[in-house]
Amino acid sequence: MDTTLSSLSVPYVLLVVKSCFFYLCITREPGTVTKKRHSGQLQVYPYDKRMFQPGVCCPTCQLVKPARSKHCRVCNRCVQRFDHHCVWVNNCIGAQNTRYFLLYLLSVCAMAADMALLTVDMLLHAVVRSGILQARYIDDDGQQQQAGMLFVIQHLFLTFPRIVFMLGFLVFVFLLLAGYAMFHFYLALVNQTSNEWYKGRGNVCQHCHPSPDHLCGLPASDQSKRWFYSRGVLRNLGEIFFPLRPVQKKDH
Repeated sequence: MDTTLSSLSVPYVLLVVKSCFFYLCITREPGTVTKKRHSGQLQVYPYDKRMFQPGVCCPTCQLVKPARSKHCRVCNRCVQRFDHHCVWVNNCIGAQNTRYFLLYLLSVCAMAADMALLTVDMLLHAVVRSGILQARYIDDDGQQQQAGMLFVIQHLFLTFPRIVFMLGFLVFVFLLLAGYAMFHFYLALVNQTSNEWYKGRGNVCQHCHPSPDHLCGLPASDQSKRWFYSRGVLRNLGEIFFPLRPVQKKDH
């Protein structure tokens, strides 16, 4: 891997991209259920009559809860297609800002991976310049041995301890964030929220279609194995990145 000016500029580009999505996650309204939009929000999703029952009123907001909505205790509001309240962005993740949250996770993962690769590149350059790969040492039997990978790693730990520990931390953070991002992208593919996954204990097949749905593209016998709100991968992703905006009720 060759470190060039363009490769060194990638982290700064990713930082700007990440900051933009972070700002959008913080500032964009997640889909608060309001009196003006209430009638339109009730029409966005049908009630599955298992997890979401029609006619249930939120005791705090004093409004009938649309399907897939939930009252957030932190923000003190009902949010359409509620996923979770994210402490990272201090905002609810709902119908209108899930796309920004997914892209934010993706950009953070990309930034951690890029920083780890640059660190590995720097350490490899240090190994090559030091000539340690051609070095030999005397073992306990008095024989000359070629420096192996374990010897090189030990040399790096002793020479660049902070950088090696930083690399380990970056790899750990990347794996942690990548797993979290993969989980949320999986939920997006099956059109399920974290709140619904938790209530259903992760079983996307727990809530089945009450009747055959022509939008699913599966035989009627297989539709009982699908999550109620899933409409196929493309439609599910379209719902995330191009969410429906309920029409606001005009004041007279």
